[in-house]
Amino acid sequence: MSNSLQLQIDQAAQLLRSSKLAVSFTGAGISTPSGIPDFRSPGSGLWNTYDPFEVASLTAFRRHPQNFFNWIKPLVKTARQAQPNLAHTCLARMEKAGFLRAVITQNIDGLHQKAGSSHVIELHGSAQSATCPLCFRKFGADWLPDSFLLNDRLPRCENCGAVIKPDVVLFEELLPVDAWLEAERLCESADVILVIGSSLEVYPANSLPRTGLQRGARLIIVTRSRTPLDQYADFVFNQDLIEVVPHLCRVLNLL
Repeated sequence: MSNSLQLQIDQAAQLLRSSKLAVSFTGAGISTPSGIPDFRSPGSGLWNTYDPFEVASLTAFRRHPQNFFNWIKPLVKTARQAQPNLAHTCLARMEKAGFLRAVITQNIDGLHQKAGSSHVIELHGSAQSATCPLCFRKFGADWLPDSFLLNDRLPRCENCGAVIKPDVVLFEELLPVDAWLEAERLCESADVILVIGSSLEVYPANSLPRTGLQRGARLIIVTRSRTPLDQYADFVFNQDLIEVVPHLCRVLNLL
C-alpha cells in the first residue's frame, strides 16, 4: 500500500471517528469476496446470463414459479453456505464500537447479520425468510429445505398449499416501506455515509446517499467501479475493499 493511500485511509478513519452519526451503505461488491455473485458487473454479473424480467419479476414468480425457483435455488444455497468476509466483520466491529449507527444494505444474503451487525436495514429484502402470498404465513431460515434444493419440487405453504415466496424484492415490487423510511431517516440525519461495494446505480436505493449528501453528510466511497457521487465524496477508494475496509478498522483500533 502506497504512503498516499495510507494517508487517505487514515484521514477517512478520522472522519468516522469524529462523526456524530455515521451509517454504512453496502452493495453486492462487499459480498463477492464471500462467493456471492453480483448481478450487474459486465461479463460476470447474473444479468449477463438471465433476463431479470423472465426469472426475477413478480410476474415470473406468479406465472412461471418453476423457472423462478430454478433460478433462485442456487443463489439461496450459495448464500446459506457463504461466510462473512473481513469487510463484513469490520462493519460489525465499527457498529459495536459506536462508530456506525447502522448498515443499510442492498444485499439479500444475510452476511452482515452473520458477521455480527445488529442494526441491518435490508432495502431489497432477504433470501433468509419467506412468506405465503395467499395466507401470509411467515417462514424462517428453513423455508427452502435442503431436499428441495436437489429436485424440481416447489416449496408450498403447509396451511393453504400456495407456492411460498422468498422475502426478496422482485422486479415490479416496491421496496419494504418500514426499511425504506428508516434508511431515509438515518441518511437525512447522518453526517458521514460510508459506501462500500456499490456502484450507486440501482434506483431508488441509490438516492439515499444523495439524500444524505444534500443534507450535509460527507461521503466515503469504497468500490472498484466509478459512481455518480464520486465527485462529491471526501474520499473515493477504487482499491480492493478487502484491503481498504480492514485498514480503516485498524486505524480505529478495532483489528
